[in-house]
Amino acid sequence: MAIAKKKRILVACGTAIATSTVVARKIEEELKKRDISVEITQCKSSEVPSKAEGYDLIVTTTFVSGAGTVPVIQTISFLTGIGIEKDIEKIVGYLKN
Repeated sequence: MAIAKKKRILVACGTAIATSTVVARKIEEELKKRDISVEITQCKSSEVPSKAEGYDLIVTTTFVSGAGTVPVIQTISFLTGIGIEKDIEKIVGYLKN
């Protein structure tokens, strides 16, 4: 189930250091298993309004606003390990569109 165009995901957390790194790596790892190539960029949640344009999806561990028309998934599943599969399926669904 390869998705033709490389999709872009913006991963946001409070400081764009440790948490977003864990989330970004896990997403990349899970999507690679599904033959989905993505470009992932990390940022602080406060940077989302200025960076959202041009991304296919935003995944965040905290509330964000100002994402415009870019879909946002707010989750901590990639940190807790609970509900990862459900969130990956949501991500895949958004990337297919």
